[in-house]
Amino acid sequence: MNESNFMPLHLTESELRAIQLKGLQWTVSHAYNNSPFYRERLDRAGVKPEDIKELDDIRRLPFTTAEDLQEGYPFPLRSVPFENIVRVHASSGTTGKRKILCYTQKDIDDWANMFARCYQMAGVSKRDRIQIAVGYGLWTAGVGFQAGCERFGAMAVPVGPANAEIHCQMLVDLQTTVFCATASMALLMAEEIHRRGIKDKIALRKIIFGAERHSARMRQRIQELTGAEHLFDIPGMTELYGPGTGLECIAHQGIHFWADYYILEILHPETLEPVAPGEVGEMVVTTLRKEASPLIRYRTRDLSRLIPEPCPCGNPFPRHDHILGRSDDMFIFRAVNIYPGQIDHVLSQISGIGSEYQIHLYHREDGRDVMVLKVERAPESSPEKDPILKDTIAQAIRRHILVRADVEVLDYGTLPRTDRKSKRVFDHRNGNSQPGV
Repeated sequence: MNESNFMPLHLTESELRAIQLKGLQWTVSHAYNNSPFYRERLDRAGVKPEDIKELDDIRRLPFTTAEDLQEGYPFPLRSVPFENIVRVHASSGTTGKRKILCYTQKDIDDWANMFARCYQMAGVSKRDRIQIAVGYGLWTAGVGFQAGCERFGAMAVPVGPANAEIHCQMLVDLQTTVFCATASMALLMAEEIHRRGIKDKIALRKIIFGAERHSARMRQRIQELTGAEHLFDIPGMTELYGPGTGLECIAHQGIHFWADYYILEILHPETLEPVAPGEVGEMVVTTLRKEASPLIRYRTRDLSRLIPEPCPCGNPFPRHDHILGRSDDMFIFRAVNIYPGQIDHVLSQISGIGSEYQIHLYHREDGRDVMVLKVERAPESSPEKDPILKDTIAQAIRRHILVRADVEVLDYGTLPRTDRKSKRVFDHRNGNSQPGV
């Protein structure tokens, strides 16, 4: 592969389907012959490797879940001998046992090539300096961003999630042009750049961020404070290599995903049947080349939709929308199923508020549930407008989500910033906590 071109730009749909069928057949055969877990699961489903004759046969295959990975701890899905495993990574989850995934050298190389493809899609050149502000260690993020950068051929500045002082120093002294972070960390650094008044002293052109859902308002705020020309959303999941399996393109109309490395299905979270093109459902992935820990119909719990129309950027790879939330993040409030992304979407349409918010749920002694929505006032807004702002937000929530919410407007910067994922929902109902209303 040419080091400067990691993107097969002239891939036709029929060629892609042929690659996917060959990869699907290899994955099922490899997993069946080398993984006791998959052999038992496929035998139970009555499927043999030779039964996979066309892409639609994927629907005959059983699903794999996060629970399967936790129950198979510490080496779930392992499909190669231990002597072929060169690295492990683990999920950043905080409940139950961590999900540990194995990698062969080929897996590492494939991952680096995919990530290099992401940098290419973002219009990065070998003259760029890429400052990496995500975690290193068991988490896949830091080493993924760095390996992709080095495979692409640009300069890596592997700072990690260090303090703002070091990041600002590197941005100014090294004239970093690309910044890679979680969405929350990107906002934190954008506000720090603004606070220190160094926007005109840095050379930041592009920000690649992900790991959590973020609002259009957050993106706009980051761009305003940093002066970056483009912000790119990057998906990332430890089970599926890590970050780098797709990227938002320069047209900013969804995320191109590398369908020559994995198949993406969008299924109804409850029926597990395919949804119509363009409809929201759960992302289910099947790897096509992964050796150590292949995935067969792995339920990610992430919610998105396929974008069937051709992309204005001209790239032939298919697209999915930004991650809209998680099927297991849903909470029930007064018999209404609500995803945080729905509230995020409503807030993004209202002017006068910042990008940060929290949802607090309480159970009152009279038996009623209460939702308290805490939002920050935009830095340029006056506190005198808070009553009108509260009413506007409450009415919008009522109109679009069909529930009532008590709204608290806080000073800008009141809610915590983090270099990791921001927590949005705080359910106090089991603790008998009472809201201050």
